[in-house]
Amino acid sequence: MIQTVAINSCSGLAFTADVVGPQEGALVLLLHGFPESRHSWRAALPVLAEAGYRAVAPDQRGYSPGARPDPADLSNYVFEKLVDDAVEIAAASGYADKRFHLVGHDWGGQVSWGVADKYPERLASLTILSRPHPKSFRRALLDESGDQKHRSRHHRAFLEPETGALLLKDNARRLRDGLSGQGVPAAALEEHLSVLGNPEALEAALAWYRANKGLAADIGTIKVPTLYIWGDADATVGPDAAHGTAAFVDAAYAMEVLPGVGHFVMDQAPAKATELLLRHLKRHPV
Repeated sequence: MIQTVAINSCSGLAFTADVVGPQEGALVLLLHGFPESRHSWRAALPVLAEAGYRAVAPDQRGYSPGARPDPADLSNYVFEKLVDDAVEIAAASGYADKRFHLVGHDWGGQVSWGVADKYPERLASLTILSRPHPKSFRRALLDESGDQKHRSRHHRAFLEPETGALLLKDNARRLRDGLSGQGVPAAALEEHLSVLGNPEALEAALAWYRANKGLAADIGTIKVPTLYIWGDADATVGPDAAHGTAAFVDAAYAMEVLPGVGHFVMDQAPAKATELLLRHLKRHPV
């Protein structure tokens, strides 16, 4: 049975997390993206537990009320702190001296790339949904002949101070339209808004963009066995950035393309994505 607990990191933050599976099982840490929450992984958690894994899905920095330093001070949300949060959550979950599996979607994917770059020795495997390797993304973004700049135009809007209020106006109409328009079911949308649908959480989530403009973390070639899952109907990540990711992984690598699936993979194709994830974990045991 899934338990919702507070995980206290050594940085003094308390992360709300859904936890399931045997305590002696290998850890699978799952990091959500924007504008979502730990509920992204609701379909994967029981499957992972049944397979013997200890699955931990936290609401990340700013999303968790107990892990929400002042978003007006952007130093609280710099990329290095987001990366270290993941390792500290793993340690606080009882895996300080054990390798673990890391899974990330969207911004959680960006953080996961960062963990794999900074702490490769800690990871048995890496699974990324939607978010390409940052260098592949940057290359596509700078290509004037491509369309990635157009696909990423929303990033600029997130830097504006009035964006949070606009997204929450009229019962979060813009947030709702943005998610439902990309195939996120109504029930899942309500779960995400239960976490993010208030000014305090949303401003903290937007601070991720404001503190790390352009998502331009200088992440090197990845040395961890990697699975990259991308839906070919993704409105925000184009094929150039997605397919270019392979060039930046110097380890076992697999890319799975999900036809007709958009950016929010776990909300649109949870069974297929979980099947691919589980196969990857078994291929690269701790």
